Amino acid sequence: MIDLGPHAVFIVWAYIGVAIAVAGLIGWTLYDARSTTRKLIELEARDPRRAAR
Repeated sequence: MIDLGPHAVFIVWAYIGVAIAVAGLIGWTLYDARSTTRKLIELEARDPRRAAR
């Protein structure tokens, strides 16, 4: 492994923190996209102009 010097613990935890933050953002984006899709489907189903077609 690369010698990170006396700050090795900080560097490793910084990378772990960034990985957790990125994973959280990806998870939040996926959850929000699914929620938005559900809301859009619900709104489209309630639109009376679409029922006439």
